[in-house]
Amino acid sequence: MKIIFNITMIKITFLSLGIGIAFLNKLKAQNVIQHADPFIGSEGGGHVFIGSCLPFGMVKLGPDMVGHSNSGYRSDSNIEGFSHTHVSGTGGGAKYGNISVMPVSGDFDLADYTSDWENEKNTPGYFSVDLKKNKVKAALTSTHSVGFHTYTFEDSKGHVLIDAGHFLLTGLEYGHGPFGEAQQLVGSEIKILSDTEIQGYARVRSGWNYGEAYTVYFYAQTDQPASAFGTWKGTKKHPDNTVEYDSGEKTGAYFTFNNLKEKQLQLKVGISFLSANKARANIEKEIPHWDFDTTKTEAQKTWEDALSKIMIEGGDELKTIFYTGLYHSMLMPVDRTGENPLWKSDQPYYDDYYAIWDTFRTTNPLLLLINKEKHIEMLQSLLDIYTHDNYMPDARSGNANGRTQGGSNCDILFAEAYLKGIKEIDYSIALEAMLKNAEVPPGGNEQQEGRGGLRDYNTLGYVSTDFERSASRTVEYANCDHAIATLAKGLGKKKIAAQYYKQASNWVNLWREDYEDRNTKGFIYPRLSDGKWMTNYDFMEYGYWPVKFYEGRSWNYSFYVPHDVKALIAKTGGKEKFIKRLDTFFAEGLYDVGNEPDFLTPAWYTYVGEYGQTAKRIHGIMRKNFNTKRDGLPGNDDSGAMSSWYIFHAMGFYPVAGQDVYLVTSPLVNSAKIDLGKGAIVEIEVKNASDNNMYVTSMTINDTVWKKSWFQHKDIAKGAKIVFTMGAEPNDWGNAQVPPSMSDPK
Repeated sequence: MKIIFNITMIKITFLSLGIGIAFLNKLKAQNVIQHADPFIGSEGGGHVFIGSCLPFGMVKLGPDMVGHSNSGYRSDSNIEGFSHTHVSGTGGGAKYGNISVMPVSGDFDLADYTSDWENEKNTPGYFSVDLKKNKVKAALTSTHSVGFHTYTFEDSKGHVLIDAGHFLLTGLEYGHGPFGEAQQLVGSEIKILSDTEIQGYARVRSGWNYGEAYTVYFYAQTDQPASAFGTWKGTKKHPDNTVEYDSGEKTGAYFTFNNLKEKQLQLKVGISFLSANKARANIEKEIPHWDFDTTKTEAQKTWEDALSKIMIEGGDELKTIFYTGLYHSMLMPVDRTGENPLWKSDQPYYDDYYAIWDTFRTTNPLLLLINKEKHIEMLQSLLDIYTHDNYMPDARSGNANGRTQGGSNCDILFAEAYLKGIKEIDYSIALEAMLKNAEVPPGGNEQQEGRGGLRDYNTLGYVSTDFERSASRTVEYANCDHAIATLAKGLGKKKIAAQYYKQASNWVNLWREDYEDRNTKGFIYPRLSDGKWMTNYDFMEYGYWPVKFYEGRSWNYSFYVPHDVKALIAKTGGKEKFIKRLDTFFAEGLYDVGNEPDFLTPAWYTYVGEYGQTAKRIHGIMRKNFNTKRDGLPGNDDSGAMSSWYIFHAMGFYPVAGQDVYLVTSPLVNSAKIDLGKGAIVEIEVKNASDNNMYVTSMTINDTVWKKSWFQHKDIAKGAKIVFTMGAEPNDWGNAQVPPSMSDPK
C-alpha cells in the first residue's frame, strides 16, 4: 500500500475544523435562552409544563393548581403545592404530580393551605412566584433528578408541608369505569429522619395510559433545623409524630421553623423510581451544596447549550415562538437511565413516550437532526423495552406501555433512522420487534401495545367495525407496513419486504369509490367484517376511543397515505380532482391545524407539482395559529409535536416521517444555522425574506442549482449551505419533479 500525504489538504482540513469550532463557540455565545417563554401554550389547550427542569430531565418541578390540568398548571386558580413529576402538552387523563411541597407562613390548616399568587416568572431552568395568602416568595430550580426550593417568608413562623400522596386528578371525565382515565392512589408513606430530613414514597396507578402502579421515592433535606415537626394521614394531623406507614391513604409531614422573617429557607428534594436511598444519592451526586444561584446558573447554561443547536435570525416574535418551541421539544421523553425498577440492563432507559403517535411526525425527526446522540438512546431504549416487555410501546408512562392510538409507530422511527444513516442501532432486533407488532395480536386490552384488530387486518386486509378505530387503524397500519418493508429491504430480507410493500396498499380496501360529500367523491369508509360498507354511519363523527376514526374524520384520514401519495392522487381521480379535494378541505374548515393526522396535508400540493399552494397554505397556518400569547399554540403540544411542526416550517423544510425526504415549504427566518454535531453545520440563507415573500422561487444546495421542492437527508447530513430566494408570487420553481412515492417505478 502506498500512502501519499497531501500537506495542503491537511492544512485545509485543520483550518476548516478550527473555523467550525470557533463558529460553534460564537453561536453559543448569543444568549438564545432569553427568547424562550415557557408560558406560551400554558392556556388554550396547549397543556405545556410550567416550572423548572433540564432537557429530558426526570424532575419537572412546578406548581399544581386547584382543579389541576394535564400539566398541573392553571392560571385561574390557587396553587396547592409544587410537585416534582409532570408531563408536557398532553391530552386526556393526567399523569404524575407526585411529591408536593408547600410553604406556609403563620399557622396552617390541612383542610386548605392553598394560596392565591402573583408575580410568576418562568424561564428554562427557573420558576418563581409570590404566594399572597401564604406570605412566601418561592423560587425553584432543578437538576436532572433533584428539585431545589428557596422560600422567603414574610412572618417569623413558617412551615414546609410535604404531601407524599399528592397526584393530579384530571381524567375522571374521560374513558370507562368510575375513574375514567384518572390516576388512583395505591398508597404512600412518609418518615421524618431528623430535624432536617424527610423521606417517603407515593404509589399511583392508571392515568391516561391505564398504567400499572408506579412508585416515586423521595428524600428531602432543609438547610436549617426545624423547631417542631409532625405528620398527617388523610386529613388528621399528628404533631411530634415521625412516621406514617402505608395503609393506602394519603400521608404527609411538616417542618415548623421560627425566626424566619425576611430570611430564606432552602430545601432539596431528590426523587427516584428505585428507592429513597437512591433519591438521597441523587442529591449527593447532583447538588452536594446549598448554592441555589449556582444550580440555577448551571441549569440555564444547560438549556442555553441545548437551544443553541439552532441559531436563527429574524424578528423578535419569530425568535420567541421558535425558541419556545425548541424548548418544548426537549421536555419528553424522560431519561431514566439507572432508574428502571423493572429490569437490569446496560441499555439506556427512557419513559414518558407520550405518545409516539404524536412525536414520530415532527419531534423525533427534529431530535434526530439536532440531538442525534439522545435520539439514538431513545431508539435503543425502545428495543430494550421490547426485549423485556415483549412489545415496543406506542406510548409509555409510569414504566408501563399504553395507549396505542393508531399504528405501531415505533416502526416508522426505525425505518427513518435506517434511511438517515444511523449506525448505532441493532436493526435485526428492530425488524424482529416490528414484525411482532405486525403479526402477533396483543390480546387482552388492545389499547396497550401492538396492533389492535390485527386478526381482521391480516385476513381481510383491513380492520373491520368489529374493532374500535377501525378506519384510522387501517390507514396507519398500511404506513407502518411500508416502514417494515423499507427496513426489511435494507437488511436484504427480500421476501419480507415484498410482503409488506404489498400490505402497505391495504388502505385501498377501505376506499369507498361511490361515497360523495361536498362535491367530492371517494373516501376511506368504515367496513363490516363481511365486506359490506357500514350503513347509517355519521360521516362527520369525531372522537377518540370508540369511534371509527381517531381524532379525525374520514376527510382527514382520506389524505393519510404519506408513503404513497402518488397512488392516493390516482385514486381520487388525478391531479385536478386532487387539488379540488384539497381546496375544499381547507375552504370548508375541515383541516385541523392542532391535530397530528393533518400535519402533512398542507404539503400535499407539492406532490401534484403545485409547490406554490403548499407554501401559501403553510405560511398562512403559521401566521394565523402561532403567537407569543399564553394560548399561542393551536392545540395540545403533545411532547413538543406541535412546536416541532412550527420549527421545521419556519426553517423552510419539513420531514416526511419514515422516509429520508424533506419537503421545501415557506421559511420565516432570515437565516438559520443548524448544528448537526461533530462539526457539521447546515446553514440556511433566505434572500429577499419578508412577510409578503412567502414563496421560494429558486434554491441552491452547496452552490448547486436545486430545481426540486424537496431534498433528501443525505444532501445535508454532512453539513450544507442552503440558499432560498423568495418572492411575493409563485413561479414554476420546484414543480417539475414531485417527491417520491412507493408506487413510483423502481
